[in-house]
Amino acid sequence: MTSPLTAFRVPARVLSDRRGTQRSAPLLGAVCVAFFLLQVTLTVHGTGLGWDETVYTSQVSGSVPAAFFSAPRARGISFLAAPVAELTTSTTALRLWLAALSCLALYVALRVWRNLVPAPVLALAGGLFATLWITISYGPQVMPNLWSAYGALAAVGCFLRAARDRTDRAALAGLCLAVALTGLMRPPDAVWLVAPLAVAALFVPGGRRPLLWAVLVAGVALGCGEWVIEAYTRYGGLTERLHRGSAMQGGTGWNFAVDDQIRALDGRTLCRPCDVPWTHRRTALWWFVLPLPAIGGAVAAARAGRRDTALLPLLVASSLAVPYLFMIDYAAPRFLLPAYALLALPVAYGLWALLTAPAGRLRPVLVGLVVAALCCHMAIQLSVTDRVAATSRAMRTAYDGFADDLHAHGVRPPCLLTGDHAVPMAFYAGCASRQTKGQDTSITPAGVVAAARTRPVAVLVPTRHRPPSYARTWRRVHLPDSRHTPGYYAYIKSPTAPAR
Repeated sequence: MTSPLTAFRVPARVLSDRRGTQRSAPLLGAVCVAFFLLQVTLTVHGTGLGWDETVYTSQVSGSVPAAFFSAPRARGISFLAAPVAELTTSTTALRLWLAALSCLALYVALRVWRNLVPAPVLALAGGLFATLWITISYGPQVMPNLWSAYGALAAVGCFLRAARDRTDRAALAGLCLAVALTGLMRPPDAVWLVAPLAVAALFVPGGRRPLLWAVLVAGVALGCGEWVIEAYTRYGGLTERLHRGSAMQGGTGWNFAVDDQIRALDGRTLCRPCDVPWTHRRTALWWFVLPLPAIGGAVAAARAGRRDTALLPLLVASSLAVPYLFMIDYAAPRFLLPAYALLALPVAYGLWALLTAPAGRLRPVLVGLVVAALCCHMAIQLSVTDRVAATSRAMRTAYDGFADDLHAHGVRPPCLLTGDHAVPMAFYAGCASRQTKGQDTSITPAGVVAAARTRPVAVLVPTRHRPPSYARTWRRVHLPDSRHTPGYYAYIKSPTAPAR
């Protein structure tokens, strides 16, 4: 019986022609320009900052007090947003800045591979990754996951280059910086990235070099150093910070979340708890098809003498996916961006092998099927991107409305919000946010009352809930419902506002 992988038989010269690497710059440039245009067209205009984005942006904003920074978070993405967030409150300007940076970073991460992977395969890999709705949506966002993906992609490429050529000092420096980027954005991702690379060094030709392991360690230290130092200065130590971070995620351990990730592919940016029906199933078809071109691509690359350039990305991608598929009990598609970035390489190998298969009667049919599948896949991804962006625009409209209502009732900067959804609402209103319970216990009920003597304070309570005892006599204002947010009562007290 013929193996399904027979379709991936391709002459080695098709995937090993080194002259193709010289054409990588214009091809990759075209991919990255298209990525930028997709972001600007679909996700930049009119979208608002989500909850997590308001936390990261507030740390470096020149006009909004910093929100509570919880234990799992790292400050890398705040540093990237700082040049614009410090100067302007324009969300569009911040989105354009990050969209441009994300395109440049994609180009750099792919160019690392230019002497390892043929130019058409590399451009196809970039195109596959850049057209996922997750990638397009998070390109201009103040979120760290895509940048962790860029670091992982560049790190694996630099690792292979450094192993193959002991004189390639640029690859060693790039490896250190790429690992550091991942650590700066997502410290746990850096550990799951470096672990398989350290093991692979034992088996990759030229990898058994103390210098290579030292560079991996230096990258982790450079990227995670600030996070570790902050653990001791703000959280009572590294162990305590890890414990609090795990508690915020519902505890880490064996949790099968593969089905949660599949359900979230229909445009859910966060699925927690992920007990929702599996709708829009077509959005997850690519997930089930993914193993075939990935494995076939590894076979094709091996036959062309490029085994490591497909197998190592598969290995590292699997490692990066483990905590998000098997160790937490919820899903967010962005968590798997580093794995998707690396998987794009063997998948591109597999698809290119199909497109360039030896001539025969079935070749036009095979090429037609691959092209049609890619077009359908892209259409689905763009439609999900559009839906996610529309939801973000609606959320921005709702939060802007809440902020206008609060301002109209005297809650203006400097002011303080507490209660349900106080973090994003405070950002839009220009207020500080503090909580009396939960992870952020930065203020007590008595502290809230005391704050109301010097500045406007609002306690946000869903309409079906009762306010805290200290605010029951405060002036109550109804913040109207919207399609994407429940209605709220704001219990307001300020130095000039009398009790009800």
